[in-house]
Amino acid sequence: MNSTIDVILPVFLVLGLGYLAAWTKILSEEAIDGLMRYAQNIGAPILLFKSISALDLSHAYDAGLLLSFYLGALISFGVGLAGAILVFKRALPDAVAIGFACLFSNTLLLGVPITERAYGTEALAGNFAIISLHAPIFYGLGILCMEIAKSHGHGLAKRHIAARIVRAVAVQPLIFGITAGFAVNLTGLALPSSVQSAAGMIAATAIPTALFGLGAVLRRYRLDGDKATVAMICVCSLLLHPAITYLLSHSVFAGSVSDQRSAVITAAMAPGVNAYLFAHYYGVAKRVNAAAVIAATALSILTIPLWLHLLP
Repeated sequence: MNSTIDVILPVFLVLGLGYLAAWTKILSEEAIDGLMRYAQNIGAPILLFKSISALDLSHAYDAGLLLSFYLGALISFGVGLAGAILVFKRALPDAVAIGFACLFSNTLLLGVPITERAYGTEALAGNFAIISLHAPIFYGLGILCMEIAKSHGHGLAKRHIAARIVRAVAVQPLIFGITAGFAVNLTGLALPSSVQSAAGMIAATAIPTALFGLGAVLRRYRLDGDKATVAMICVCSLLLHPAITYLLSHSVFAGSVSDQRSAVITAAMAPGVNAYLFAHYYGVAKRVNAAAVIAATALSILTIPLWLHLLP
């Protein structure tokens, strides 16, 4: 138990320090926004670039690893969507946003540091394989479902939806980092040592800066919204998704120990702030998703040790 606490506590202490800095107004709202823009638009893309450019692609993209995580995520999305419609009687656009919160794990800002602290840097290949597909697949699915929901009864402009999906995914800074990483990896391009050193310096700042900024950003939101709906999102994100991923990776696909760890820990993360930003962009289920991000992040302090204990 002490070793598990040693793994997760530093991550949440950095989150808490960011929350405290925002609460005490040591940092202004503008400074926090700037910090998060740096982390999301510069630090994280360069981290992904550096990591993917060095991945052994023949081993990192294991079918069992990816299917275990993504099938679990899609089932979690389906359960969240159905629960929002059938149990909580939410409108279809609201239900899509709620399902998105059940789908979109905080793979990078929480999944990477916890996996690294638990199993070492060498265990992150599976994490980065999942993350490289995470935004394109999930943003594409979320936008597709939302546009269909909002067009329901008004006709469906398929060309319009396809253009929105491509545009929304293509402008993500993370996609730039992922694409550049693949380009270097596949071409075998040897970067100058000075460029590699500079990328390494920035990459080293990405996760701690993002964790600190995430804690500060969470201070803005409140635990409002339907408590039962928020509870459902927490159950889907923290228990259902990782449970399905664990069963698939352990019993069905029987992947390597390293792949099981990456898949399950990544699946066990709380929804990221992107779940709220998605709801805010479409103007639906904003309070529920904001509350779910806060509640699930706090509750994950209790659930992450469970998954670390179950994993080999």
